[in-house]
Amino acid sequence: MPSGPSELPAGRVAGRMDPAAASTGQDRGVSATPAEGADGVVGCYPGSFNPPTVAHLAVAEAARSVGRLDRIDLVVSRVALGKEDLAVPAFEDRVALLHDVARTRPWLGVVATDAGLIVDLAQGYDAVVMGADKWRQVNDPSWYGGDLSARDAALGQLPRVLLAPRAGDALEEIGDRPGVTLLPVAEDHRTVSATAIRDDHPGARTWMLPEAVAFDARTHAWSDPARYRPEHR
Repeated sequence: MPSGPSELPAGRVAGRMDPAAASTGQDRGVSATPAEGADGVVGCYPGSFNPPTVAHLAVAEAARSVGRLDRIDLVVSRVALGKEDLAVPAFEDRVALLHDVARTRPWLGVVATDAGLIVDLAQGYDAVVMGADKWRQVNDPSWYGGDLSARDAALGQLPRVLLAPRAGDALEEIGDRPGVTLLPVAEDHRTVSATAIRDDHPGARTWMLPEAVAFDARTHAWSDPARYRPEHR
């Protein structure tokens, strides 16, 4: 496991990780797990995945099916926009955990990067997967200094958007745009929240993927953050 990303890898071409570079360790500071079908239609799913949940996986599976994707890369930024204060677990541990998740799902890849903007993360991919909350953020002019033309230019650079609704979303409001496809996410997954897990809401930890449960049992990252000590540095 590398100590942490410092730049986009030489093996990443047009926004994707070259499987050959990933498998030979030429990623130069960016961690990647090559997935089967890497030369097909590839989507990226940016997120902090803190922790990875059953809803994250359900969204990825829906995107794979609806978008007819051969691979989905889980893309995690060292500092996620709007989540700069998240320090537990350490970035390297979150990346390692995503490798665990991808290991038994050959259609999933993992990419770690210092980039933070969706438009940069999605560059070169055939599709980008995101939740409706992130889509609203991407459309919010305040993230572009109030400059509507900058917002529109950024949106124009995005590939096809595969959009996951959250509980209470007005679907016609969030999905009625060219190039945006709504994903069929089950109602019980729309209420799942990684924030609720971190905030220790009753019953929320049942939403964690088994790999996250095992990691928490070892490190207490979410069950008792004061006891947490990084596994990877």
